[in-house]
Amino acid sequence: MHGELFIHDMAIIMLVAGIVTLIFHRFKQPVVLGYLVAGIIIGPHTPPFVLIHDKQTISILAELGVVFLMFSLGMEFSLKKIAKVGAIAFITAICETSLMIAIGYNLGHYFGWSQMNCIFLGAMMAISSTTIIVKALGELGLKQHKFAQLIFGILIVEDILAIAIIALLSGIATTGSIQSNDIFDTVGQLSLFIIVTLTIGLLTIPKLLEYVAKFNSHETMLISVLGLCFGFCLMVLALNYSIALGAFIIGAIIAESRPLHLIEKLIEPLRDTFCAIFFVTIGMMFNPSILISNFSVIIIISITLIIGKILGNTIGAFVSGEKAGTSLKVGMGLAQIGEFSFIIAALGANLKVTSDFLYPIAIAVSAITTLTTPYLINLADPFASFIRAKAPRKMIGLSHYYTRWLGDLHPRGDSAMIVKMITKIVAQVIVNCALVMTVFMAGAYLADNLNKGVLARVGIIVDLQIHRSIITSCAILLSLPFLIAAYRKLKALGMIFSEILIHENWLGKYTYQGRRVIFETLPVAAIIGIMSLIFSVSHHVLPQDTYLIPIIIAMLGIAYLCRNPFIRLQSWLQIRLFSVMEDKPQE
Repeated sequence: MHGELFIHDMAIIMLVAGIVTLIFHRFKQPVVLGYLVAGIIIGPHTPPFVLIHDKQTISILAELGVVFLMFSLGMEFSLKKIAKVGAIAFITAICETSLMIAIGYNLGHYFGWSQMNCIFLGAMMAISSTTIIVKALGELGLKQHKFAQLIFGILIVEDILAIAIIALLSGIATTGSIQSNDIFDTVGQLSLFIIVTLTIGLLTIPKLLEYVAKFNSHETMLISVLGLCFGFCLMVLALNYSIALGAFIIGAIIAESRPLHLIEKLIEPLRDTFCAIFFVTIGMMFNPSILISNFSVIIIISITLIIGKILGNTIGAFVSGEKAGTSLKVGMGLAQIGEFSFIIAALGANLKVTSDFLYPIAIAVSAITTLTTPYLINLADPFASFIRAKAPRKMIGLSHYYTRWLGDLHPRGDSAMIVKMITKIVAQVIVNCALVMTVFMAGAYLADNLNKGVLARVGIIVDLQIHRSIITSCAILLSLPFLIAAYRKLKALGMIFSEILIHENWLGKYTYQGRRVIFETLPVAAIIGIMSLIFSVSHHVLPQDTYLIPIIIAMLGIAYLCRNPFIRLQSWLQIRLFSVMEDKPQE
């Protein structure tokens, strides 16, 4: 009986979705909006009779839609694209996201909503829709234009910010309050998790998928990719992060594999099916009576969102160095919300921290802003021409002067190479330090649970100090390759800084000695600082000083004696990592 109900519900969803999306295709409207309308039609709030019986199973299928949606966004993300989007995309995305969170939060207070509703409204208004924008620009034939490429870069940064926002909202919803310490802890732990999982994932998963591709079996490749996707999501859930985060990260890792185009082709039918169910399910939750009772609220939020996003993105792009006309096109192209807003709204509803009216409002605002997106993009050029015609000549001249001045500040030639080198070294130091931190966190977990759990169950009792000494020794030993690598990178960084800071005409024949003080002192001081920070975080599982000091001395001896094998090991890992990043996916 349960199987018959499920088939009945799936038939209703797919038939209605198919008919509605055909109509939307005919009138050249976004398919996502068609799915929402299909959900409204078959939802429990619209017809006089019940069409869907097994709501729980449909909700589970909608969760799969979230997984495939985020997985696909991750595969479009690609770490190589991050290096290309530049500072303009970062500054614009952060400027617009911060502005919209503030606007949404204060707008909620204006309506007299609760604190949690205000927070979630700000988060929902912050992130533009990648799916809707990509489809709109594709249908208008504008994907190759400069402003469109900048929009794609901003969307990549917004996707990263959205993942952080979802993680923060989960913590806020659990604790019920906003504490600055909690925010910094959440962001720090999330950053550490992302860096470590991306590093380890890039070292292993692309090579694994290349091996799977050698079998020339689409079935084997599809099952392997699905196994990696859901296995990684399971691990993320065990670490108390959202499933959306796991799907996005594993998608970004797989995006660096050579068989990417084959994987995208195999995943596409599953993605389209389950994403359709996801959006239809969202439409089913829409209550027309709430729309009627909150009509003025929806209109105010929609107008505020469109104006706020146009201003935020336009100002952000212009301030970061883009021309005024291009900045305006960027702003008018990003004036909508979509899939991330639905996920954020669903998070609040599932955690029961937001009111029932917030979800339908998010859907209605998304529908309105989705409909206006193509028109705003088409109006960008005429509107820019209108502003140029009406604006004072001095203001236009001042904007041109500012853009040129900011462009002149960008490093060129040798300066650009130095900046690029410093950025690369700092990134490598951060990755190595993150790996060391992870090793110590794993050691802390073992120190807390191993003695109390596994050993206690088998009747083995180990002295606490000896137990902690063994764990600490293993953690330091495993960290030595990464610490040595960080030391060498910091020394290279010190050499660069010493060349910049100390000129020959200052110290004459003592120039080298002066520079050596910097590049010898900097790495030692930095490593001491890093280890002091790590020890302070894991101090509760470290042994007493009488045990810890000999351990540190012994490990320093091992590091000195085995430095060459450790250097070769870390160099091999680094070469393998960069080879993955530089490989081009197979067509």
